Amino acid sequence: MRFKTWLLTALLGLAPLPALAHPHIFVDARLEVLSDDQGNLLELRHVWRFDEMFSSSVLLDFDKNGDLKLDEHELAELGETMRTSLADFHYFTSITQDGKTIPIAKPDVIHVTYQDQQVLAFFAVKPEKPLRLKGKLTFGVYDPSLYTAIDFPKDTDLVPEGKGFAACKHRVVRPDADQVIAENKDSLTAAFFNDPTGTDMTKLFATKLEVTC
Repeated sequence: MRFKTWLLTALLGLAPLPALAHPHIFVDARLEVLSDDQGNLLELRHVWRFDEMFSSSVLLDFDKNGDLKLDEHELAELGETMRTSLADFHYFTSITQDGKTIPIAKPDVIHVTYQDQQVLAFFAVKPEKPLRLKGKLTFGVYDPSLYTAIDFPKDTDLVPEGKGFAACKHRVVRPDADQVIAENKDSLTAAFFNDPTGTDMTKLFATKLEVTC
């Protein structure tokens, strides 16, 4: 049962859509998008704070010695489990450039701490290939399975950093769910009945950082 939480997330990609209708894990997140001085994307730095109920289940799963704490080795195992399990979900990270999806490389490590009865995860991801900051880019964090709800409480929780963004405009986009449904009613209905597990329509509802260079 130790791996049930993260394996369940991975297996949900095979489940029918009705089982994915609402989230079971809640995350408050921060995203920092870093550039170099020459106008290239360096990496996206994530900070995730998980809700107390999910964190409690993680404690039960990974606390090998039963001391109701997560020591250095247990935290490292949790981080590696997350790094492996989330690979198929691209670490919930979305980068697009002029509408084209940019592939994400696997992070070297996911650092995890356990503070105030909550799991916190820290990690950075990079595009698989060098990416020039030009055109219209979006940076978002969402779970395509709908099992995890990722929230950015403040607009300042999504920030571009570095001189490469000096000539760019940016804004935080928080889609209105009712408007998204109204504008995509036909395609959402078709997606539900034709291929409920492979449409990735969740991205329409995700909060994102939009950058125009």
